[in-house]
Amino acid sequence: MFTGLIEQVGRVAAPAPRIRIACTFDDLHEGDSVSVNGCCLTALEVNTWGFSADLAAETISRTNLGGLAPGAPVNLERSLRVDARLGGHIVQGHVDGTGEIVSFENGWLAVRVPESLDKYVVEKGSISIDGISLTVAAIADKVVEVAVIPHTRSHTNLSAAKPGARVNLEVDILAKYLEKLSNGYTG
Repeated sequence: MFTGLIEQVGRVAAPAPRIRIACTFDDLHEGDSVSVNGCCLTALEVNTWGFSADLAAETISRTNLGGLAPGAPVNLERSLRVDARLGGHIVQGHVDGTGEIVSFENGWLAVRVPESLDKYVVEKGSISIDGISLTVAAIADKVVEVAVIPHTRSHTNLSAAKPGARVNLEVDILAKYLEKLSNGYTG
């Protein structure tokens, strides 16, 4: 589990299916969970340059990780410790799909979400975009708008965000459970 508060921006050193991420975590170990652009991956080959991780076909098809070229910036967060504060929101690292950046101007990021995820996004609710915990300011015609403060922009991969780019999306897990329960789920 993660919080959506990005710890550092790494760089893709080698592309999928065994992605290598250059980063500076000094206490990462083989087998640890790391959120990479919001996708929970298992760290392998951990050493001074960073770590590698194997991407399953499902991960490549549902996320933007399979299309990242060497040098691409990626948001990184280590898994939440039990004794830590939950400063963002509950992020599982289970990407629900990808969206497309429509615009990013004057601190406002607009992202088109797939129709299948639109029903789970509500104004003032939480959404994870490339692993970043953000609050939905508005949603209309399947376009989510979020305010991005200067600190978030400069300390995440959003510093390089451009219209047309694919971003990983994770909607609030509670909305998905509520939908299932309200549809008569009995186990």
